[in-house]
Amino acid sequence: MPIPTADDINRWIVRASLDGADATAVLAGACERLVAAGVPLMRAALASDMLDPSFDSVGVRWTRGKGAVQEAFLRTTDAEADPEWLASPFHVLVAGRDDRLRRRLDHSYRPGEFPVLDEFRERGATDYVAMIVRLGEGMWLGDTRGVVGSWLSDAPQGFPDGAIDLVAQVLPPLASMFLWRSMQRSARTLMTTYLGSDAAERVLAGNVVRGRAECIRAVVWYSDLVGFTRIADAHGAKVVLAMLNDYAEALVESIEAQGGHVLKFIGDGMLAIFPDRDESNGCERALDAAADARRRLDALNATRREAGLPVSDADVALHIGELLYGNVGGPRRLDFTVLGAAVNEAARIEALCSSLDQRVIVSSAFVEAGGDAVRGRLVSLGRYALKGVGRPQELYTLDPG
Repeated sequence: MPIPTADDINRWIVRASLDGADATAVLAGACERLVAAGVPLMRAALASDMLDPSFDSVGVRWTRGKGAVQEAFLRTTDAEADPEWLASPFHVLVAGRDDRLRRRLDHSYRPGEFPVLDEFRERGATDYVAMIVRLGEGMWLGDTRGVVGSWLSDAPQGFPDGAIDLVAQVLPPLASMFLWRSMQRSARTLMTTYLGSDAAERVLAGNVVRGRAECIRAVVWYSDLVGFTRIADAHGAKVVLAMLNDYAEALVESIEAQGGHVLKFIGDGMLAIFPDRDESNGCERALDAAADARRRLDALNATRREAGLPVSDADVALHIGELLYGNVGGPRRLDFTVLGAAVNEAARIEALCSSLDQRVIVSSAFVEAGGDAVRGRLVSLGRYALKGVGRPQELYTLDPG
């Protein structure tokens, strides 16, 4: 088999990427070809920032004899003050002007400069090279300014100069592949974060045309925090924002645990749907979510009271009906949401929670669609007129027994 050249390896990286190979497969294949070309690799890694609410950066690491794995690093409150990051060779490259950092891990090495290199040396490594591929400003996405890579050898003499040159030639296409994959992941994460999982999948599948909407029948969840205006007037913005996040987290986790999709936060309100071909099952899941939300909110309020923080609660309305699910808005500014009388009726039902002194109210249409399994968990509140709705309807709440 002929010895691979840089051009051979680069062509393979591009082709494998276009064929859909993931970052672990591409890095593993590139490292195997580098080894075949005479590069004495023990370990290799690539990393870059991520635009993700939970993760600060993403990496892929190849180890000889073990293959490649992908890694994601949790976001911290202040990544710039993270001691581990500040003491890393990658930080030196990202923060500085040099594009390459090399340390021979032999008798000339000074322990303590980089703790991670001390560990590598103890594991038998003899040579370390880190490189960065920087992006032009037009390519930045969030904090992403480039891709850093590291290459480790345990050969007695370390890396020959020609081996480092070969790695340097291979790194740009590797970095391009890695950025492409990272940005795909970031795009999917951002869509899911801001639209919800179901709407995000629809948009990513190509539903980006204004006016394109699907008629669906689904359970509608409409909720609002109790006394939010009063609390906001009495406390500073930081306290109020933290409170909103606490209560939103409890509600979102309850909804998503039962397969619901949160579509929109409306100030301190929330709109979600539970689509299901089996309407009875959709109603059961929504009612389970409402009951679970009650438990979560009770626990949250106990914790907040103990900490001396303001407490609230959530009024929840559950309804079911025909909806338009898709894009609405201006030509260049769209919202992927649901529209229809059922949404308006759910909002009207939620508005009755305060006057009826109930935290969860469901409609007669919801009870009818849910069947006996749902009806047995509810008690009637009587018949009430809803603003803008033609005739009074019977409303229900969770049976406290």
